Amino acid sequence: MYYSMTVAGLKRDLPICPVNENLSIAGFVIFGDQELTVACARELLKKAPEYDYIITAEAKGIPLAHEMARQAGDAKYFVARKGSKLYMRDTFGVAVRSITTDREQHLYLDGADAKLINGKRVLILDDVISTGESLSALEALVEKAGGIICGRMAILAEGDAQKRDDIIYLEPLPLFNPDGTVKA
Repeated sequence: MYYSMTVAGLKRDLPICPVNENLSIAGFVIFGDQELTVACARELLKKAPEYDYIITAEAKGIPLAHEMARQAGDAKYFVARKGSKLYMRDTFGVAVRSITTDREQHLYLDGADAKLINGKRVLILDDVISTGESLSALEALVEKAGGIICGRMAILAEGDAQKRDDIIYLEPLPLFNPDGTVKA
């Protein structure tokens, strides 16, 4: 089963994937889809508020953040990592549980990145916002670093996220019943 949609002028067929016995989601992945990543970055930048830095969570938002930074001429963007790496210093983290993950995870920010974020306008970016858990974790990291959240953006807003007035997104994405029909 697939859900067909147009995003940033490009048609894509998204596989419908079961989350549990009562819920399925359309799998939206920009990894490897350079055409879609470039187009979505272009359209999001048209809607973006003024910012100093972009931050995203590892991993699916990375190509989008990279492409937005490239198109905007930004020298740097930040990635909240799922694990603290040996080269990271003075890290701090927050817990997160997203709709596509079956367990609690953590996101970490490097201390050197936090120093750069301190006092700066930070645009939070993700590929899809659904429950808002990843978004909340990124907000907590930015706030701990002393950054000023100037906006929240995603390619797609899924389910109840479509009703939020604090996010900017390109297209809505419905939730699905196990049989592939759109949830009412």
